[in-house]
Amino acid sequence: MQKKKKIGLYFGSFNPVHNGHLAVANYFLEFSDLDKIWFVVSPQNPLKNKKSLLADYHRLEIMIRAIDYTENYHASNIEFKLPKPSYTIDTLIHLKEKYPTKNFVLLMGGDNIITLHKWKNYEQIVKNHEIYVYPRPNSNLDDYIKKYNCKIVNAPQMEISSSFIRASIKDGKKIKFFMPVKSYEYILEMNFYKK
Repeated sequence: MQKKKKIGLYFGSFNPVHNGHLAVANYFLEFSDLDKIWFVVSPQNPLKNKKSLLADYHRLEIMIRAIDYTENYHASNIEFKLPKPSYTIDTLIHLKEKYPTKNFVLLMGGDNIITLHKWKNYEQIVKNHEIYVYPRPNSNLDDYIKKYNCKIVNAPQMEISSSFIRASIKDGKKIKFFMPVKSYEYILEMNFYKK
């Protein structure tokens, strides 16, 4: 019997995606047992404000340009078709039904593992899916790693955030080296984040 392909699911608003996201994904792919990374562009995180969010399809387009059809990376719009707000458990159930031959692993930062108990049906997520965690600066995750049986992947920590990117563009800063070039060009062309 053929071994199931291991797909790392990297959920996020990606508003917009930046080189920090891509470096972490690259590390997961090259330094763990994952076969592919799917960037799941989320329409709305129930724990985040939607006010500054670009339209779903624009964030997906920015992501597609970021990975530019690179082998073993995929930009997924799976949550666009699901009820809003998006809950990870619903997405995982949908993916398992749609792709029964794939083994889906959750990728998350240390800041997310700390709030996992607030997620809808988090016990079911922990029971049915592996979770790979990359630590954040000054975070002690020992208790959470034991509690949720997670695997730590020590990806390099980069202090870049989507909010920094948005604020910089609004202030007229040239930040092309913080983002994939094609994504940055699309943002400038469309005049995103300037207001």
